[in-house]
Amino acid sequence: MRRTDCTEILKALADPNRLRLVDALVTRESSVNDLAKKLALTQYNVSKHLRVLRHAGIVSVSAKGTQRRYAIAPKLEVRVDENGKILNFGCCSFDFNRLAS
Repeated sequence: MRRTDCTEILKALADPNRLRLVDALVTRESSVNDLAKKLALTQYNVSKHLRVLRHAGIVSVSAKGTQRRYAIAPKLEVRVDENGKILNFGCCSFDFNRLAS
């Protein structure tokens, strides 16, 4: 993240599909194909949204063989417990329990 405020993060999370991608990645890393299947999106759209999330510093990517695996960036604090899933960005936190289904 280039700024100390949440501007880039909030812009990235403003899209419902990107929000769904982050929600899916909070609990486990996944490939583009896995995410596309899970969220019923095209691989192209998943890749496009992941690029925006990477630019905002929310998501990181690693290579596992020929596959790319996406996960929540290691610098972010993730809390998954009996109270649900909360992602702390440092400037703000996001409670995925409060999302409308």
